[in-house]
Amino acid sequence: MQFDVIFAPETLLLYAHGIVTTLELLVMSLFFGMIFALPLSILRSSDKPWLWGPVWLFTFAIRGTPLLVQVYLIYYGVGQLPWVEARWDSIWPWTWFKGPLFCTVLAFVINTTAYTIEIIAGAIRTTPHGEIEGGRSVGMSEAMLYRRILLPSALRRALPAYSNEVILMLQATSVASVVPSLIDITGAAGSVYSTYYLPFEAYLTAGAIYLLLTLGLVALFRLAERRWLAYLRVRGT
Repeated sequence: MQFDVIFAPETLLLYAHGIVTTLELLVMSLFFGMIFALPLSILRSSDKPWLWGPVWLFTFAIRGTPLLVQVYLIYYGVGQLPWVEARWDSIWPWTWFKGPLFCTVLAFVINTTAYTIEIIAGAIRTTPHGEIEGGRSVGMSEAMLYRRILLPSALRRALPAYSNEVILMLQATSVASVVPSLIDITGAAGSVYSTYYLPFEAYLTAGAIYLLLTLGLVALFRLAERRWLAYLRVRGT
């Protein structure tokens, strides 16, 4: 094994660039995914079929298809639609579909939004009935009930499940390596492999980087759970 190639300055710089790209994809996907998921999760937890039905259909379709297929459809497929192709070069926001970063982030956002909706909606549905009755007893409106009780309580209890989604999303960013001109961690490993013909060293290094990033995320979520889920722990433990 030739790990001296991996520790060469130009190779380390390539992996560093890949780490930055991976973290950018992850942060942007999770940020916008959460923004879209919050209102949609409220609709998903509704007892009215005309509200939760379309959201359920969206989450079912996205969770039932591979992320790689979604990336291909957005990056290669959207630009071939006649009404997009006619605006491809001059009209915003269709010009954004020419950029690999936008298309990849859009696919990731759509994917993580679907999973986050189900996580938060499930937490909303399992909110203790006493918390809801307590809010209503002091005259809270439905909007205030969601803002003061339902959403804060659901988000805290959804932390363990959402931490899994974040870790899975980190690993899913490796799909970005199939998009031209995007060099994430997996893309950096592929570049090292194609240059030096060292597949084991290249992808072992990528795996080690993903593992370290995962350990960092796990530690952050453990701290968050210790802070915001302390009230669920049995006293004296």
